[in-house]
Amino acid sequence: MLTIIGCGNLNRSDDAVGVIIAQRLQQYLAANPHPDVRVYDCGTAGMEVMFKARGSKTLIILDASSTNSEPGAIFKVPGEELEALPEPSYNLHDFRWDNALAAGRKIFANEFPEDVTVYLIEAANLDLGLELSPIVQHSADLVFKQLTNLIRQ
Repeated sequence: MLTIIGCGNLNRSDDAVGVIIAQRLQQYLAANPHPDVRVYDCGTAGMEVMFKARGSKTLIILDASSTNSEPGAIFKVPGEELEALPEPSYNLHDFRWDNALAAGRKIFANEFPEDVTVYLIEAANLDLGLELSPIVQHSADLVFKQLTNLIRQ
């Protein structure tokens, strides 16, 4: 089972890139069903990422990054390099997908995917807005194409 999860905020311009790719993949799968692929839009809900990933063999997370790199740069990173246990908090908004990777592995053990890849696309604009910047849209198209090729294999 392959699970693809898009993360981000649809109201913050390029921060929405992971969600937008996931929504496009959902439309693709509606037209081209594949029984071993699940795609979710988890927005900013890290806890949801943890539960949706459970039971998968392979997990791909899609999100924006803000690292002062070239806008539109695509980073494909092994999940174990990014997972981090959450800081103690009573606020679930502080529980992000990187926390979900670490916590899911501890809580679900063998039911949590070992094979985790994170696609990060460097944002050009994180201000309030509903559109992706052109450079991030281009990168989103490239990642979408890579993932549809993976699904077809």
